[in-house]
Amino acid sequence: MINFFYDEISKSLSSEIPQSKNSYLKAMLNLEKFEIGQSYVTSKIKNKKNDTFVVNIQGGSPGIDISDSLFYLTEIPKIAYVRTTIDNMILIRKLPVLGVKEWLLIYENTLFLLAVKEKYNELEILCVF
Repeated sequence: MINFFYDEISKSLSSEIPQSKNSYLKAMLNLEKFEIGQSYVTSKIKNKKNDTFVVNIQGGSPGIDISDSLFYLTEIPKIAYVRTTIDNMILIRKLPVLGVKEWLLIYENTLFLLAVKEKYNELEILCVF
């Protein structure tokens, strides 16, 4: 059972995530092997229709461009919580939604560095309006 948080940021964000399923859209992503580029990593994922597309994770100012093939959007969410497990510890990040793209683009230093080290293979994304 997982009872520990990866860092203090994750611990403080854990109580912020809405508990009502009516207040967010959720996607669970199983990531294939990461491909490492010069300043980013990519992985292929499949959506609910079994279409393959790419997630790009890179460092920089925190933010996320969500993919319209992951969510059925009637409006653009304001924030997204990204959650994963690293060595049996929960990592959570709160990212402003920058826009909607064909790919899923995540800008966050810790997620990028851990992806380079292949420390996780799934991501949960909760979009909040």
